[in-house]
Amino acid sequence: MISTRALIDQARAREEALGKVTELMAAARGSAHALDGTVEVTVDALGALHRLWLAPSVTTTDPARLATLILEVTRVAMTEATQDSYNKVALQLGEDVTLLIEQLSGFPAPARAEDDDPGMTVEEFQRRRAERLGDRRGGR
Repeated sequence: MISTRALIDQARAREEALGKVTELMAAARGSAHALDGTVEVTVDALGALHRLWLAPSVTTTDPARLATLILEVTRVAMTEATQDSYNKVALQLGEDVTLLIEQLSGFPAPARAEDDDPGMTVEEFQRRRAERLGDRRGGR
């Protein structure tokens, strides 16, 4: 059973960490680039632009198309920065508090988005690993 002192210490640590959320968000970064390599963007989770790189070839690009491309790339970078900030907050405050922040803010972590690719299941990973290892063992 956890002691009262430990609970108080834990509460104080979480209170201190909550005060660092803005700092953590400002430290979180997200970068993205256009598939054609003409635009690269880096932002923080608060929306500040830290880097914008444009290829020399954009001088011949239609300005409206270029503006749209910059915004699209920035949105992707912002999604990455948002996820990075949730990851940083989770390390400091724990997953339960991070989930609470998501619910209170109305902005779920991008990794929890319904349209997010869930990636590979553990079972699929293990099956593929077994196939690879089996191929190596059989080829010896």
